[in-house]
Amino acid sequence: MQRLLTSLLLAAALPATAGQIVDVSITDLDSGTTLPAYPHAGRDYVAGSPGHRYAVTLVNRTGGRVLAVLSVDGVNAVSGETANPEQSGYVLGPWERAEIRGWRKSLDEVADFVFTSVPDSYAARTGRPRNVGVIGVAAFRERYQRPIAMQPLASADAEARRDSAAESAPAPAAPASATAGERAKSAPGANRQELGTGHGQRRHDPATYTAFERESRHANEVLSLYYDATDALVSR
Repeated sequence: MQRLLTSLLLAAALPATAGQIVDVSITDLDSGTTLPAYPHAGRDYVAGSPGHRYAVTLVNRTGGRVLAVLSVDGVNAVSGETANPEQSGYVLGPWERAEIRGWRKSLDEVADFVFTSVPDSYAARTGRPRNVGVIGVAAFRERYQRPIAMQPLASADAEARRDSAAESAPAPAAPASATAGERAKSAPGANRQELGTGHGQRRHDPATYTAFERESRHANEVLSLYYDATDALVSR
């Protein structure tokens, strides 16, 4: 039965979660492959491999610049804040493709996205486990076009600083105010989330700041891509 279900999933796989403004896909950096997305009940899922590094690949499908506010497990990938569409993100040029390989630590470095256990995930270690297993993108069109001057900044600022203690801190206990859904996930035999995204090794990955005025304070498009281990997805 499991082999049959796996075959059905493979037959229905898509290369990416496609939007009108941006496409979102996951690239396994250790295998060099784009992970297929499996649509189910209105959501797209990808199967990750524990211990593998990955990148979130964003493609601008428009002829104008787009701001993509990326969150992983409910944590903003640029600022490290609990995710909110009003926060910072990555600006993609017309038709541009970008690989986001980790949590931004400064304008020069990121810490790898790596599939790991939920308790070892960056979100859980910083007390924010509620949205582990979800990659989100809020896309904004630019209000108007103008010549862009991109200037690298030599020093990190508040947006680039991180709480490095998260790299070694133990996972916090579940809060007493956990929702009924969260308690159900932790119940014996439940189809609970198995994979989260860890805070991996740091690597050189330069970025710059640029000005961007949003067309609207509300995102023009919001996309979500869900992930977990293969066995966990098959069991659902």
